Amino acid sequence: MDFKSNKPIYLQIVDFCFQKMLIQEWPEEDRIPSVRELGSMLQVNPNTAMRAFEYMQAENVIYSKRGMGYFVAEGARKLILNLQKKDFFEETLPETFNTMKLLGISIDEVVERYKQSGE
Repeated sequence: MDFKSNKPIYLQIVDFCFQKMLIQEWPEEDRIPSVRELGSMLQVNPNTAMRAFEYMQAENVIYSKRGMGYFVAEGARKLILNLQKKDFFEETLPETFNTMKLLGISIDEVVERYKQSGE
């Protein structure tokens, strides 16, 4: 995984896990990789991976079963969508609008470019 410097690594790990849950590679009520497994997979310190797990657990996206590991919580997909929408509207969109303003880009220009790209 290529980490960006503008966001803490543990939150980038959270984003990675959220993506796996949103595409249902890790479905609700299924076990997810352990802290050590995920740390090894992403080549990060297990403490950093644990911090990501603690964050997701605090947001009720995952839960632990003693001696069995961590599992995706029921309703996690809806929670993740709400968390990511909140982040988009509070963090990403204001930054994007600020950049657009600095570069003199209108919303109409963005829409036109998007249409031209065939998306």
